Amino acid sequence: MKYQTVCLIFVLAIYGCATDSTADHSKNYEKLDTVTVVDAPDPVAGSYHPSGRDKIDHGAYLTVLLGCGSCHTNGAFDGSPDLEQALAGSNTGIAFTNPLGDKYPGIIYPANITPDIDTGIGQWTDRQIADAIRAGIGRYRSHRIVTMPWPGYARLGDDDVDAIVAYLRSIEPINNRVPEEVQPGQRATAPFVYFGVYRSKQ
Repeated sequence: MKYQTVCLIFVLAIYGCATDSTADHSKNYEKLDTVTVVDAPDPVAGSYHPSGRDKIDHGAYLTVLLGCGSCHTNGAFDGSPDLEQALAGSNTGIAFTNPLGDKYPGIIYPANITPDIDTGIGQWTDRQIADAIRAGIGRYRSHRIVTMPWPGYARLGDDDVDAIVAYLRSIEPINNRVPEEVQPGQRATAPFVYFGVYRSKQ
């Protein structure tokens, strides 16, 4: 069974090839108002016991409901997701510092969350995946995934998180390495987006 979601994403797109001018950072920005449709990839036959299919289907439903594909699928930020590589990570990053104030903001590229051993979550434990979902904790607990919307997922029940983990383990592993995190002050070489740029003074 396939699940679909239509996500209205309002982002500020910024490209790493920005000029060095400090007078007007906004001239290299583009406002995007995109509608993204992301399917949950089908599980791979033989990757789970048939008795667990209901759990897998529930995990697929939750993965779409939580919008995982809208960040973790290349092209989704631009409104043209690569569904052949759904959930395999994004080459467009998310700025975690303000690019309107910082010439070179910090950027995280949404990870490959397919069960690929080399570039995905294939070597993560169930606990590590659950901690990333509910608490935004990186694999080795050395940092928090600052762009992960974990506060909205923190109250997910154990059964729901287990279903998401089971589903992610059941899909096709896709080898796709996303760009490395960019620290504030370093220049990005790949595009990125930024959320929540403006706030009213009133």
